Amino acid sequence: ELISRAVHEASGRSGPFVALNCGALAPGLIEGQLFGHARGAFSGALRDEPGLVRASDGGTLFLDEIGELPLSAQATLLRVLQEHEVLPIGATKPVGVDLRVVAATHQRIDQLPANVFRHDLYARLAGFTMRLPPLRARREDMGVFVGALLAELAPDRAGRLSLTPRAGRALMAHVWPLNLRELNQ
Repeated sequence: ELISRAVHEASGRSGPFVALNCGALAPGLIEGQLFGHARGAFSGALRDEPGLVRASDGGTLFLDEIGELPLSAQATLLRVLQEHEVLPIGATKPVGVDLRVVAATHQRIDQLPANVFRHDLYARLAGFTMRLPPLRARREDMGVFVGALLAELAPDRAGRLSLTPRAGRALMAHVWPLNLRELNQ
């Protein structure tokens, strides 16, 4: 997400940066969350909701864990990317959108079968691909990550904080099976 946010900030796009973890939502809710819905589209739809695709219009939509996106939502996302428009659930007219989509996953989605992840969607998303090695393979970056974490956790004191040599050795020796998420815990 940090890299995606940096790409957005460097892009000069005037719209917002919007993030969604595709694995964190129930499959039945993700399409409404992403693509929005019209008032009355289903029981409980009391007002129009734009969805995250429209909320990121002019900006960047970051889809974390895209490999968890249900097939039906993959088809709709593909249409959004191809046609630059979204049709909210229950609506009859599509709405134009201009957004950049950045996606991340821990899976090799290019190697998943088509009944799990659509190859045509992967082709659309893979215009630029960046593979980030795990933390254990780039220990030389540990200082940068710890510095960023301290700046986030204690912004007023981060410049005055330091690690003891023992703590530094422990960080460098650890295997980091959960990658940066483990460091952030």
